[in-house]
Amino acid sequence: MISYQKAKTIINKHLFFLNKENVDLINSPGRILGEDVVAPFPSPIFNNSAMDGFAVRATDTKHATEEEPIELKIIDISSAGSPSEIIIGKGECIQCMTGAKIPKGADAIIMVEDTSGFSNNGSVKVKNSASCGAHIRKRGEEISEGDILIKKGTRITANELGTCATFGYGAIIVSKKPKVSIFGTGDELVEPGKKLGKGQIYNSNLYVFTDLVEKAGALIQMKEVIKDDKESLKSFLSQALEESDIIISSGGVSMGRYDYVRDVFIELGVKEHFWKVAQKPGKPMFFGTKEHKLIFGLPGNPVSSYIGFMEWIWPVIQSLMGENIEKPLYGKLEESFPREKTKYRFLFGQAGYKNGEIICRPTSRLGSHMLTSSLGANCILGSDSGDGPLKPGDLIKINLLPWKNL
Repeated sequence: MISYQKAKTIINKHLFFLNKENVDLINSPGRILGEDVVAPFPSPIFNNSAMDGFAVRATDTKHATEEEPIELKIIDISSAGSPSEIIIGKGECIQCMTGAKIPKGADAIIMVEDTSGFSNNGSVKVKNSASCGAHIRKRGEEISEGDILIKKGTRITANELGTCATFGYGAIIVSKKPKVSIFGTGDELVEPGKKLGKGQIYNSNLYVFTDLVEKAGALIQMKEVIKDDKESLKSFLSQALEESDIIISSGGVSMGRYDYVRDVFIELGVKEHFWKVAQKPGKPMFFGTKEHKLIFGLPGNPVSSYIGFMEWIWPVIQSLMGENIEKPLYGKLEESFPREKTKYRFLFGQAGYKNGEIICRPTSRLGSHMLTSSLGANCILGSDSGDGPLKPGDLIKINLLPWKNL
């Protein structure tokens, strides 16, 4: 049995980066950027109006007031997509709509509210003076040409999607998705919706794994519940090793009479790096490699499998795609946390802000078979080994579930 930190070190030594591919922007949400997105032009791309109003020379409005408005001659209209090409001279103005290019000769915008309004007349009365640059969005004031808009390793959400579209990217470079095969073992497993027989339980782990793999941004290559039969297991794994980047098992890696998974991995040429980790839950955890294939054997207990995936496999999927991994959070406990003397301890928990601090508390359901302990949880709490429980007020590491918020 090896320590939690030693196991992390071993896995990290065997990580690699997946190749990149070009995808249409519309298909990019959830993907990981494979290279920086750079601004091909400044933003705004030209000086434009921040208001509906009139493009003017500021000096022509210097003495304008409500009581004594100044009359300017309207010589044209500039609207978004249809800029005016006329140069404004002394005593002249151009109707200018929001987003429209600022006409030559103008150095300010008078809001329509500060005038006699839009009309078909040849002139407008200005009721307020304008300062030079008023209500003009300057070229490049937001972004300069060549600026990095989005850094490599960022996951594409609506924020990044909109920015890429704004700067004309019809396609972007992203990391390929890891191909993941998942399987569970056990004669006792029955699919939800079917009737249970004696000694049987419902298969929940593959439903959890499927959702987590997809949330992480990977592809499900193969998925199957396999009976406690060595040949069936060998057939599945032989194909999975050919077609997958990551293979994940639920169950079959402990020391039971019918726990064949570890043996079959080794028979198929998988190099075992460790089999047991000093952690609770999830001590009987297997990690091996075959060429660039990463193989994880997680216990069958549902809490062990769920937490094992989030603590070990989710960050591996992130790393293969080059995703930027955020630093862990720490929070103060509101309730005691049951540490282990020799093992790293995990529990589902709840975390949030209170009086400007992150506070948290663990679930009260401690059994590795109690999957309902995940209900209402937004994080996994983790603590190094130690004598006695952590007390209220002590700091603890928080692994926020990526689809949850504090």
